[in-house]
Amino acid sequence: MPKAKALSLHVGVDSVDPKHYAGWKGELKCAEQDAVDMAAVAKGMGIKAKVLHTKAATRSGVLKAIEEAGKQLKAGDFFLLTFSGYGSQVMDVSGDEIDLMDETWCVHDAQLIDDELHWELGRFCRGVRVLVIVDSSPSGSVVRDVTPTPDPPPAGQRSRLMPISVREKVYRQNMKFYDDLQKKTRADATTENGPSVIVWVACQENQAALEGKANGVMTGQILRLWNQGSFQGGYQRFFMHLVAKMPSSQTPQLRTYGDVATFEMQKVFAP
Repeated sequence: MPKAKALSLHVGVDSVDPKHYAGWKGELKCAEQDAVDMAAVAKGMGIKAKVLHTKAATRSGVLKAIEEAGKQLKAGDFFLLTFSGYGSQVMDVSGDEIDLMDETWCVHDAQLIDDELHWELGRFCRGVRVLVIVDSSPSGSVVRDVTPTPDPPPAGQRSRLMPISVREKVYRQNMKFYDDLQKKTRADATTENGPSVIVWVACQENQAALEGKANGVMTGQILRLWNQGSFQGGYQRFFMHLVAKMPSSQTPQLRTYGDVATFEMQKVFAP
């Protein structure tokens, strides 16, 4: 039996272009480091990894990298996608969100909408195994669901959530751009005819993803649990341990799409 092909993409955004973001710089300290560290995990497992940092983490750069991976991978292959940075929302004009907001990743030059990410992943071949790790806010539904406004972060900690006042300015300033994107994007869900997708998201909908001293809080805990490959269990067991180790102010969520019954039992990060 031929060895499965494995690719990964790691996106870390420590600042954004204030020209697009209404003067806001979206500065973080640990997002790039998250991408570096998760790429090291991937390489340690024999996965061909690509890293996009800050200015290189553009809309076109991220979408192109996902699309290129999708073209190369076949049933049984593996794709790992990680994102660390700010998350936000734009008004939903396609009518597919109950809360009338679409979740976004704040990449450097403009936001990536969840519909776009969902569509790109949905184009992967049936049977491709996809793990998405999202260390941002409101990350509970960045690959689609409902997100109320999160609670403020604990004192002294930084959340990876674009302030609401900035979110509104950015949307007003770029309304036509984001509305047109949604109209052009086919937001088809990943179904039984698509890849097997597991998504780890950094917090509940009423919480915020937080930064630690060296990594995002969730990414740091993933690295500690993984412990350079010493963790031998599958995805279900790993995620249960992850939730148990996280602070009460931030509880990760699990989302799955397609047929993941076999995938969930496999060794974490294994090609």
